[in-house]
Amino acid sequence: MDGNLFERLEERARKDPKTICFPETDNDLVLKAAEQCVIRGIGKPVLIGAEETIREFAASIGVSLDGCSFFDNNDETKRDELAAKYRAVSGVFTEKTLIRKIKDPVNCAMIMERVGLIDCCAAGRVYTTADVILAAQTFIGLAEGFGVISSVGIINIPGFDGPEGPSLVLADCAVNPTPDADALADIAIASADTARILLEWEPRVAMLSFSTCGSSEHESIEVVRAAIANVKRRRPDIKIDGEFQVDSAIIPNAAAQKVKRESEVAGRANVLIFPDLNSGNTGVKLIQIFGRGDAYGPFLQGIAKPITDFSRSAPLSEMMGNIIMLLVRAQIVR
Repeated sequence: MDGNLFERLEERARKDPKTICFPETDNDLVLKAAEQCVIRGIGKPVLIGAEETIREFAASIGVSLDGCSFFDNNDETKRDELAAKYRAVSGVFTEKTLIRKIKDPVNCAMIMERVGLIDCCAAGRVYTTADVILAAQTFIGLAEGFGVISSVGIINIPGFDGPEGPSLVLADCAVNPTPDADALADIAIASADTARILLEWEPRVAMLSFSTCGSSEHESIEVVRAAIANVKRRRPDIKIDGEFQVDSAIIPNAAAQKVKRESEVAGRANVLIFPDLNSGNTGVKLIQIFGRGDAYGPFLQGIAKPITDFSRSAPLSEMMGNIIMLLVRAQIVR
């Protein structure tokens, strides 16, 4: 990520450290990330599991957990208390079912976040994206006004000089295989809000396609056009345009040649919305592999509470980028 942007985000996190839960306490990089939260003063880690077991593992890999808190989800008394707290805010599950569900660490973390015992949750190093999403949707639920959960990532591309320097917001590269127009609009709105709230950018959202402004026709392009109309109707404050090919979205000269109308977005987009998961996932990995881009995310959007989902192959540096942005988000999204 752009160094100045990263430094600003870390400083914001440090000013009001939030409580962050890590359910995957049998993973070395997760414990190293928790240690870094304390060392850098950016967050207050809560680790799910038996304290003695976690500390023994941490010692074996040279990690200090001083400053961390623990929640033993196998402790019967703690399970009962947590189940009662959840039942007080949601009657969806029986107490017996909740107690069983709490034995799974990621479920436990989501339940703790729902009842306000923690501010945010970081998972996905061991659990799959599907596991994390299912737990979040089951125990926390969707944010008001949203019909789907989606992902957003921030990528830093060496040598790219866009409106925000080397950085772009990309969505959805991890969750929705074939979003319809309503879902695509949800993704665009959530991503624009992430850019504004988290990064303090003025979002300019480009809806991507293999067509630019009618250069081709296909039913998939109609979905993109319908999504743009949906966003403009629901959120007229968001600058959004398309359908654009990637070059028309982010390269001013290409936009000047291909977009023959006034546009606040063409050639200057800082938020790119892919039309489907095939293109999104492939696109971000191409940038990472061939463009040497650093990707931070995916963050999960459309959920009522802040959640991040690590890539299972992410190095510690990328995990810390995710965590810092999650902690800043937790200061804003309650």
